[in-house]
Amino acid sequence: MNNAGERLYNGLVKENPTFVLMLGMCPTLAVTTSAMNGLGMGLTTMVVLALSNLIISLLRGIIPNRVRIPAFIVIIASFVTAVQLLLQAYIPALNKSLGVYIPLIVVNCIILGRAESYAYSNPAIPSLFDGIGMGLGFTFALTCIGAVRELLGAGEVFGFALMPDSFVPIRIFGQAPGAFFVLAALVALQNYVKDGRKKAGKSYEKIGSGCSEDCMNCSEKGCTKRFYDGDGTSKAAGPEKEER
Repeated sequence: MNNAGERLYNGLVKENPTFVLMLGMCPTLAVTTSAMNGLGMGLTTMVVLALSNLIISLLRGIIPNRVRIPAFIVIIASFVTAVQLLLQAYIPALNKSLGVYIPLIVVNCIILGRAESYAYSNPAIPSLFDGIGMGLGFTFALTCIGAVRELLGAGEVFGFALMPDSFVPIRIFGQAPGAFFVLAALVALQNYVKDGRKKAGKSYEKIGSGCSEDCMNCSEKGCTKRFYDGDGTSKAAGPEKEER
C-alpha cells in the first residue's frame, strides 16, 4: 500500500479528498467559478501538500509528538508563503483571482490531515507520492467543478466558447448555490459508478490512510501486518509475525 502507484491511485480515486472524503470544501466551493481557477487552486495546493508531506516525513523522528501540530503548521506555512510569492511574481492574475484562499491553504484540512495520518508515520518517498496523489485528486475535482460551472454559467471552458450563440447562460452556476449543485451532481455520478462496480463484483471501497496498528478492528483483510481474522480469532504465527 506504500508504492508510488498505489498512493497516486489512492488520492485520485479511492480517497479523493473532495468527492470521497469531503475535505477542503471552503476553497472547493469558493474558487471554482471557472476551470482555470479550479486548476490553479488545485495545483497550488498539490505543491504545498507534496513538499510539506516530504519534509514532515523526513523530520518525523525529531519532531516531538506533543508539538507536532504546531510544527506541521510552521512547515506548511513556509511552503504556502513561498508559493504565494512565486504566484505574485509570475502569475499575478491567478494570484488575484484566488485571493485570500492561497494563505488559507495553511489550515486546509486536507494538508493537515495527510501530515497527521500519513506523513508523520511513513517514509519520505511514499509520503511525497501520497501528497502528489491527494493533490492531483483535489486538482481533478476542482477543475471538474469549475469546468461545469463555467460551461453552464458562461457557455465556455478555459475561456473557449463551447455553447451555440443561442445558449442563455444560467447565471446561478456562477454564484455560490451553483457550486453546491455541481458538487452534489458530481458526487452522485461517482456514487452511481461506484455502485455499478460493486454490482459487477469489483471492490471500490477506499483503502486506509495508513496502518493504525489496531489489527483487531482493521477492515483490511489483505494487510500483511494483520494479526486477526475477521472473526476476531488470532492468526497462526507466521514468519512475518515472528520477525515483528
